[in-house]
Amino acid sequence: MDDDASHALTRHDATGGQPVSEAAAGAILTIDLGAIRENYRRLKARLNGVRCAGVLKADGYGLGAAHVASALAKEGCDIFFVALTGEGIALREAVGPGPDIFVLNGLPPGSEPEAAAAGLCPVINSARQLKAWRETARRLGRSLPAAIQVDSGMARLGMAPAEVEAVAGEAGAFDGIDIRFVMSHLARADEPQQAANETQRREFDRLRKMLPAAPASLANSSGIFLGPAYHYDLARPGAALYGVNPTPREPNPMVPVIGLRAKVAQTRQVGAGAGIGYGHTRHADGPLDLATISLGYGDGWHRRAASAAWFGGVRLPFVGRVSMDSIILDISALPAGRLGEGDLVELIGPSQSVDDAAGHAGTIGYEILTSLGARFHRRYIGS
Repeated sequence: MDDDASHALTRHDATGGQPVSEAAAGAILTIDLGAIRENYRRLKARLNGVRCAGVLKADGYGLGAAHVASALAKEGCDIFFVALTGEGIALREAVGPGPDIFVLNGLPPGSEPEAAAAGLCPVINSARQLKAWRETARRLGRSLPAAIQVDSGMARLGMAPAEVEAVAGEAGAFDGIDIRFVMSHLARADEPQQAANETQRREFDRLRKMLPAAPASLANSSGIFLGPAYHYDLARPGAALYGVNPTPREPNPMVPVIGLRAKVAQTRQVGAGAGIGYGHTRHADGPLDLATISLGYGDGWHRRAASAAWFGGVRLPFVGRVSMDSIILDISALPAGRLGEGDLVELIGPSQSVDDAAGHAGTIGYEILTSLGARFHRRYIGS
């Protein structure tokens, strides 16, 4: 990441107060928008001309949907997906009237007028949602855009096969609906050898043939790497844009997007037998040099996430339990006085990736990203 190209855009803290300045924050989250653009280009290159959207749900996987949308727009991306109606309305306010914004979870009952006013495109997952959107179009006296999602075998969102058959046989079911895409979602795309992927693809083809002709969309981040048969007319990458490995058993084809560094709040020396942290789960077996950093589970750092920080290429293991606002490090491997108050240690960066941190916690990179808290100073570079 090129610090010379940086600028300090900030995000409000979790209390709803003023933006967190770099001086006041306990940790610095650096977000490389240039890396997001590079990841989009890499995915586009694999798609060989197929359109590529950007999934910005959960505030751009926790990194700031408005910033990410602006970066992707510079690469020609004009289709975004969010999860919730409120996310769509907020993104529309940020990006203006140009891009299409699809709402993956569909519209909750009663939210249709707001969605229409914001120019959102619901992903219709049920006959009820279809009827409500059709009636909204009728009341407004104009056609309204939407995607139709079918459940091809994930049992999460989308019309079940029987429901697809029912609406396909219903006269006027799609009156007033401008169907932009028929879509579904893969359950095991990150496991390329799984037969479930091909089963879902064939079921998707069967179901979409019952519906009005429209462009098709199936591939998520990992689905892009399953090959052209899964690409259809639009791919919908999310996590891969943010540097999470879409091919978990292979080298990561994406470039890292974030860096997380926490400030040292205090250093100390303890003698043999000293109890360390809550519950005294660790006792010093000899003299130890310790540092306490200003980061904890209150910032979204999982108690079982990566169990070390890094400074100057030196690994500094956690000692004792992760607290809400702090973590204790064993810094005995560093020369005396080398690390002091205000110095920054790396939690995510060249020495330790998002996927590394997730592996320690027994979770996935998606959860690490979307858990990162609002108390950080957020520093956007590469814009």
